[in-house]
Amino acid sequence: MPSRTLPAAAVAALLLTLSACGSGSDDSGAKDESEGPKSSESSDWKSIVKPGKASCDYAEDPMGAAKEVDAPEETAQYTGKVPATINTSVGELGITLDADKAPCTVNSFLSLASQDYYDGTSCHRLGNNPGFALLQCGDPTGEGTGGPGYTIPDEFEESDTFPAGTLAMANTGQPNSGGSQFFMVFGDTELPPAYTVFGTLDDAAIKALTEVGEAGVAEPGPDGTGLPKTAVDFETISVG
Repeated sequence: MPSRTLPAAAVAALLLTLSACGSGSDDSGAKDESEGPKSSESSDWKSIVKPGKASCDYAEDPMGAAKEVDAPEETAQYTGKVPATINTSVGELGITLDADKAPCTVNSFLSLASQDYYDGTSCHRLGNNPGFALLQCGDPTGEGTGGPGYTIPDEFEESDTFPAGTLAMANTGQPNSGGSQFFMVFGDTELPPAYTVFGTLDDAAIKALTEVGEAGVAEPGPDGTGLPKTAVDFETISVG
């Protein structure tokens, strides 16, 4: 999401999260999903940057799996640009995965897709504020708490930005904490380069998600995000 200055009120409203397999807990011992990317955040993201690698360490997630699947091969199976289509209730979302930039992330995404992990899931979090326009998906529970039972090594770079059309992984704010949840950016969005960018959306996908954003959030939370009024349900993901 390219850098641009946001009004102070907007910045306060956008201190929100993109949770994926959270690791914290509240006083009751319940799982805390509140950690994740925050617009204009000041955390030292450089301290947790990890380089991409073709050999992938998919660590077991102690929180378990929202839907049982096999872990991916530990050696990335793809290189170059990989075209794919997410078939949804709002139309076909064309994406191009960048297996050279994020081999372990793409390897995981395609492994999950091949096991129908995403089929029948719904996108659970919409942000449609200026400077923060994205749709978060990939959790079979639909609550923002689920993952595949393993975590993915970070593959982000200091040069990463998040313009409209970016496809990136959600995480908990901790190193190497990505799982199955990802977000699709439909309007230029400001985030630090602390989320693995692993592909792009085509123009038709951006247009479809922009319309979802324009329909708004059903019941906005304190950060202004929430379940989209227009449901985005995943049917299948096809490659090629």
